[in-house]
Amino acid sequence: MTLFVNHLTHLDVSLWSPSRGLIGASWSVDAELDGELGEDGMLFDFGEVKPWIKSRLDQGADHTLLIPTAAPGISVQDCDEGLCVRTETPYVMEVRGPRQAFTLLPWDTIIPDRLAEQLAAELSHEPAPRVEAIRLTLREETIEGASYTYSHGLRRHAGNCQRIAHGHRSRLYIWQDGRRQPALEADWASRLSDRYLVDAADVAEGLGTTSLGRLTSRYTSEQGHFTLTLPRERCVVLPSPTTVEHIAAWLADEISQETGRATRVQAFEGVDKGAMATARP
Repeated sequence: MTLFVNHLTHLDVSLWSPSRGLIGASWSVDAELDGELGEDGMLFDFGEVKPWIKSRLDQGADHTLLIPTAAPGISVQDCDEGLCVRTETPYVMEVRGPRQAFTLLPWDTIIPDRLAEQLAAELSHEPAPRVEAIRLTLREETIEGASYTYSHGLRRHAGNCQRIAHGHRSRLYIWQDGRRQPALEADWASRLSDRYLVDAADVAEGLGTTSLGRLTSRYTSEQGHFTLTLPRERCVVLPSPTTVEHIAAWLADEISQETGRATRVQAFEGVDKGAMATARP
């Protein structure tokens, strides 16, 4: 007998791509569980399966930086902060933080299907009663129109969002004069895609340099000390924390000033959540 649960939860992560560099990703998680029926006529109570799987994913890969340690130019070393990851291609990056902020995978690239198999295998180490096999599927949201991937870290967040490199794949809706503006959506999604969004207050080095320079973000939060250094051109500096609320407000203000028109922005943070803001020039 097989029990299935679609849209069980979401994974929001950043990952290192040998071709694109640091990118954000959001996946919906579907699950299938094989086993024998109990005397109650059920394999597994839906009210128990969802928190059981979600809690383990939350404690594992979710809101971490996925590192394919066999990719070219990757080095991983112990450091005072916990782990130090350095990359060489397609550009140089260095990130330091507590070990729980990283998921190290012995691959040359991150593939969602392979990651799903790995996560299912980890869940199977301590299966729930009567569960004999677990399968997971990671699915990207189907998005018609503009979307972008970004990474960030929220120093003041009490949970795992404080990790300096986690991210999202997100929709972007922009309205002017009561109508969606697809051209503006595509333009701004392009400006933000595969970028690191950073609070100006967290910038330790790099403001005022040219786009060929480097930018270092550094902060201390409940989980420990974090540092991230990237090419300046891969970063977008906001005058505020990079919560989705502030991202929406910043976008609305920037777009209204640039176009000279009142603007409403609906910014998503991964799948089916986000914030809306309005600004006038």
